[in-house]
Amino acid sequence: MTEEEYVVFIQPYEDALKNIRVRVEVLNDDYRRKYQNYPIHHVQDRVKKKESIEQKLIRRGYESDVESARDCLTDISGIRVICYFVRDIYAVVSLLKKQTDIVVIKECDYISDPKPNGYRSYHMIVEIPVFFAEGKTPMRAEVQIRTIGMDFWASLEHQLR
Repeated sequence: MTEEEYVVFIQPYEDALKNIRVRVEVLNDDYRRKYQNYPIHHVQDRVKKKESIEQKLIRRGYESDVESARDCLTDISGIRVICYFVRDIYAVVSLLKKQTDIVVIKECDYISDPKPNGYRSYHMIVEIPVFFAEGKTPMRAEVQIRTIGMDFWASLEHQLR
């Protein structure tokens, strides 16, 4: 994948990330108005860098090109929602699922069923519509929802590994 191909390829994923970030922030504001409580501490997002996409494709036995990336990777764009409490995680999950134009492709509840290494988080792969001049395109993004403590543990575990 050339640098020019990457720049063109990644733009819709960046747009999807903006879209889902706004959705999460609006849900947080609405939740606060209704319940006098913010379930979300903060939000982080990222799009994979070219080198990271290529390495992951090669590790999985695919060609490191745009088509393989589009077809085989679901975490090119990702957002991490950091909540205060576990109950807030499930509230955010429920609110996201109520969005009529967001399609949940896959979800993994590593909170009720932690990974063997102790990792806990709620993961969702979603498709969110992004509107371009040519029309609407569904784009995939990974959503990770966890508490502040879970995020600290995951960051520390990642550094140690």
